Order: sequence, then structure tokens, then C-alpha cells
Amino acid sequence: MTQGIVVGIDGTEQAHAAAEWAADEAVLRGTGVHLVHAREPWPESAATPAAQESEESWAEELLTRTAGRLRERHPGLSVTTRLLASGPAPGLVAAAETGDLLVLGSRALGGVAGYLLGSVGLTVAGAVERPLVLVRALGDAVPLGPVTVGVDAQDPADAVLEFAFEEAARRRTGVNAVYAQRLPLPAVLGPAMVPDVRPVVAPEVERSLDDLLEPWRAEYSGVTATARVVIGSAGVELVQAAGGAGLVVVGRRTRRSALGAHIGSVAHSVLHHSRAPVALVPHD
Repeated sequence: MTQGIVVGIDGTEQAHAAAEWAADEAVLRGTGVHLVHAREPWPESAATPAAQESEESWAEELLTRTAGRLRERHPGLSVTTRLLASGPAPGLVAAAETGDLLVLGSRALGGVAGYLLGSVGLTVAGAVERPLVLVRALGDAVPLGPVTVGVDAQDPADAVLEFAFEEAARRRTGVNAVYAQRLPLPAVLGPAMVPDVRPVVAPEVERSLDDLLEPWRAEYSGVTATARVVIGSAGVELVQAAGGAGLVVVGRRTRRSALGAHIGSVAHSVLHHSRAPVALVPHD
């Protein structure tokens, strides 16, 4: 039995935003929130009993305080807490397996530089086998816009589309499915070199994408779904297409190898630059 939504907190405003988003999501799902704090293991040379006790007291107080705020915001919400001692990355990956969803915060670099997920976040994002949502602390309300989902029209992933439609149904909003068509190099050199084939390519691919959405429209009859084809780099175009979205959903192919896990260039770009919360959904 899972513990609902697992949230990693560390005392930052980003983690606070992640906890609040998770609480709102838990209410939509009719489940609970499990707050965890994963600390770095102490080096033996510095592992004095007094130092460890001080850090553990701070962490326990952080968990208790955050849980109290969430319960005050959502009376009746089940909020549990746990202090993890196995290190942030392995601790969060293991904790995620006890829930349906893992939520973490991501801090802004500022300006057009985008966002910093951090080494721990990247490691967790590439290894966790549950959906992961990254939340920003923007200082303003997250738009109540549609769910934007990145789709590969040539190799669609049911897990990604199912997650997007379920989230849209919970929020009583629509789904914007976006496919980025990258043209061969000669086609992007401009009309001086070759004719512009975009007016021909995009409608054909859009019809294919529209057909792909039909079974999901039938299953989620209350969700309005639109198909859109953009030309260019998938990561950049998806971020631009997601302006005003309440949630952005992208897929990550599950890789289990000795070389480690990776999230892919498209997911990497969206995770770093989308202002809306981003759900990273693993799939085969």
C-alpha cells in the first residue's frame, strides 16, 4: 500500500512550494502527503553525538512545522513525516517507491538562465521509477491553465498520455498535446536554399497526432484535448508552447544499465526552463 504523495523538503522556499503543491494535489486525488527529509551521511571524523543530535532536532522540527502548515491549509488532510539517514539521492529514490508520486522543489537561476535542478534532483529524476513533479517557488500563483504534454507522434507512450489526461480530469481542464517536428538540416536553412516545407509537413503530422488522441478523448470524455505540431527543437518549443499551462508533462524512457540513468535532452530542457510545475513520467 502506498503513502500517497511523497515530498522531499529541506527548509528552502522551493521545498515549501513543493509541499504546498503536493497538498493541493493530494486533495484532488483523495490521498495523503508523506513528508521526508534526507540528510547527507555524516563523515566519521565529524559525527559527534552533539552535532548529529542538533541536526536531527532541526530536521524533525522542520518536518513537524511543515506538516502543521499543510494540515492548517487543508483540514483533514493526512500528513505523515519521516527523517531519512541514507543520503538525499538514494533516500529520495527509495522513499518514492512508497508513494504514487514524488514532488521536489527546484530553484531559479534568474532571468533567462532558467532553473537549477541540482545534482541531487538530476540523479533522482533519472533513477526514480515513479512520476516526479518539480515545483518552482515563483512568488506568484501557478496558472490554472491546461495540462500541456509533450508527445512523440512516432513513438507515443501510453503512461505519459494517461498521466496527462488523469491530471486534466482532476483539475477539470483540458490537455494540449504538443509534438515538435524537427526537419532535416536542408529544410531549416531557409527559402534561399530550399522551399519551405513546413506548411505541408505540419498539417499531416497534426492529423496523425489528432488520431492518436482519439482513444484518450473517448476514455476521458470530460477532457477537451487539442493537438499541436511545432517546428524546431523539442525542448525549446515545448517550453514556449506551455506558456500559461498549469502543469507540463514529459516522458522519460526507463533505462536500467551500469552507465546510470538519464532523463533525455527534451526532459532536461523542460525541467530547467518551464515556469509551470513539470511532471516527469517514466515509461518503457
